[in-house]
Amino acid sequence: MWPEPVTLRGRHASLVPLEESHAPGLQAAVQDGRLWELRVTNVPGVEEVPAEIQRRLALQAAGSMLPFTVLDAAGRPVGMTTFMHIDPTHRRVEIGSTWYARSVQRTALNTECKSMLLAHAFDVLGCIAVEFRTSSQNEASRRAIERLGAHLDGVLRHHMRHRDGSLRDTCVYSIVAGEWPAVRAHLDALLARQDR
Repeated sequence: MWPEPVTLRGRHASLVPLEESHAPGLQAAVQDGRLWELRVTNVPGVEEVPAEIQRRLALQAAGSMLPFTVLDAAGRPVGMTTFMHIDPTHRRVEIGSTWYARSVQRTALNTECKSMLLAHAFDVLGCIAVEFRTSSQNEASRRAIERLGAHLDGVLRHHMRHRDGSLRDTCVYSIVAGEWPAVRAHLDALLARQDR
């Protein structure tokens, strides 16, 4: 299996392999902000969390996803994220299917999680590129991805549907291996400012 399950630990967050036992904590987290009501992203409702865990674990078994539970500094589940669309031949992954409880959004936790995932992808897995995708209408997500230092590769028009059935144009971003040292320095600086 590439990549293999791993735990990544930082000061503000830890990323641990997703397990069925995380369901109650993730159900509590998804209620923080009623995230399933957001139109431009797909976040499971409270009752949908166990099925979403099963879906992600099935994709892991098929080799196309490596799912994580996001824990805050106190060890409480506050969200989910993944390496997805895994391409072991070309050493590419997408960081996606991410959601966080409202109380930890726009905090150092998200910056640190992305930094840990990117470091693992480039420094350990030897990826040539890491991709991010989001709805063209999800301005908050687009700003967060751009703030990381990712470049917009293009827009997949009418790529899929939003949860409400409306058509979604998907913005595709990436960071390539040669850009990683500068992106790492940028993320380190962001975290240093957020730690003050």
